[in-house]
Amino acid sequence: MPPLPLLTAHQGGWDEILLVAGPLAVIAGLLWLADRRARRIGLFEEDGPDQKDGSGLPDC
Repeated sequence: MPPLPLLTAHQGGWDEILLVAGPLAVIAGLLWLADRRARRIGLFEEDGPDQKDGSGLPDC
């Protein structure tokens, strides 16, 4: 098995691609999860009874 530095040292550029694509994939995944959670929370709020007190402000 070759040593790790020899394996990752300029092997056609794939290691540099991973240095960019890895963090981008993590950020995209976190944004997807946040959007999914926000949509789910929004659905639950829309399903509940309308509890506005007439002030025009959302309930906390």
